[in-house]
Amino acid sequence: MVIQSSGLSKIKDSLTQKIFLGNEPNAELIAILTVYFVQGILGLSRLAVSFFLKDELLLSPVQVSTLLGIVFLPWMIKPVFGFISDGLPIFGYRRRPYLILSGMLGTASWVSLATIVNTSWAATLAIALSSLSVAMSDVIVDSLVVERARGESQTKAGSLQSLCWGASAIGGLITAYFSGLLLQYFTTRTVFGITALFPLIVSGVAWLIAESPISKDRDAEDGNHTNPLPIKHQLKQLRQAITQKTIWLPTAFVFIWQATPNAESAFFYFSTNELHFEPEFLGRVNLVTSFASLAGVWIFQRFLKSIPFRVIFAWSTVISSMLGMTMLLLVTHTNRLLGIDDHWFSLGDSLILTVMGKIAFMPVMVLAARLCPSGVEATLFALLMSIFNSAGTVSQALGALLTYWLGITATNFDSLWLLVVITNLSTLLPLPFINWLPAAEEQAETSRDGEESFLPDLMSELVLREPESKIVE
Repeated sequence: MVIQSSGLSKIKDSLTQKIFLGNEPNAELIAILTVYFVQGILGLSRLAVSFFLKDELLLSPVQVSTLLGIVFLPWMIKPVFGFISDGLPIFGYRRRPYLILSGMLGTASWVSLATIVNTSWAATLAIALSSLSVAMSDVIVDSLVVERARGESQTKAGSLQSLCWGASAIGGLITAYFSGLLLQYFTTRTVFGITALFPLIVSGVAWLIAESPISKDRDAEDGNHTNPLPIKHQLKQLRQAITQKTIWLPTAFVFIWQATPNAESAFFYFSTNELHFEPEFLGRVNLVTSFASLAGVWIFQRFLKSIPFRVIFAWSTVISSMLGMTMLLLVTHTNRLLGIDDHWFSLGDSLILTVMGKIAFMPVMVLAARLCPSGVEATLFALLMSIFNSAGTVSQALGALLTYWLGITATNFDSLWLLVVITNLSTLLPLPFINWLPAAEEQAETSRDGEESFLPDLMSELVLREPESKIVE
């Protein structure tokens, strides 16, 4: 019995080190990882949403671009959810009730899409609520990770955040291919119905979160004022941080870079209406780009992370803009003259451009980590991500305007080549402001020992947001 017990103990220790990266696999950790996993697996409905808007609601590329910009709004105000959770406990609890509510909200939004949504306005509201659900759960579970990592070594904190990012990435990889395959056999509304089951998992595992109710009297006795004072203090720290040129200038540069117009919606219509790509093939593209995203992150971390920001931004932007022009071969059907099938060209093009896109975007992740001063890391990080997400909304709006002005519709793609040229050349516009980024010397000075532990949070953000970067357009 002693030998058997010792063997089980060794197996448990091995699993703890190799699977859970040294973190004790208790019920709460499983709950946290499950929430991240669900956030990744919700990508199951991504293609279904696109086909639903195009084929059932008969929206034009311009309307879809506008809608996508609107439904991304909850990700622009993520810090608000953190303040609400911290300052307004429900029945004395700050985390668990908000996770339960976010899961219920997500399920309600997907059920409505599966049943009663029949207009563009209703679809916008339902998709926005599903986006709100994920953004809220993301903020809450991030705060749980920060709380659990507080007081631990930097190495341990980094392993916990890496584990969470990995759970989200695995969820995204699992659903990348099935997002298209399911549409071959089921309707979009059926896929929405299947997706509605996953947010309920978040509500269920919320009960596993170890959280004690807050007592105002007890906090007062302990001198532990947990409601308005921390928020006031955080706001003061944030104001001091964002008024520093070393923070707002790089942030402004990244905003400009992210806000340049994109052709995503128009190209989706071209792929399905002109090239007649089936949902199953688009699922394959999603799978390839998901692996390519991870490959891009690995290449940056392995070979490029020590290169100065200005150098890697300049070169990656120029090279990516040039590679993005290869899309002209597809939209003008030149690839057929070269004997390259549309499917193979699109698959290979997506692979290369996604790797380059992630390499181009990873400096943003590093930069955001280094801009966050001690004591306000999580809050300023959420604010920076909100600013970057706002730039994404501006990008969608500008793309919609260009699509409208060029007369591109669900069936007319005569000017799509021009849209591709404009969107790729526009990525070069931020280069005159490259000096807003830290110089090599400043970059070395702003580097912190805790940077590595914070990067997985940033990469989690990269996984959860729409994976196409500015280059894959």
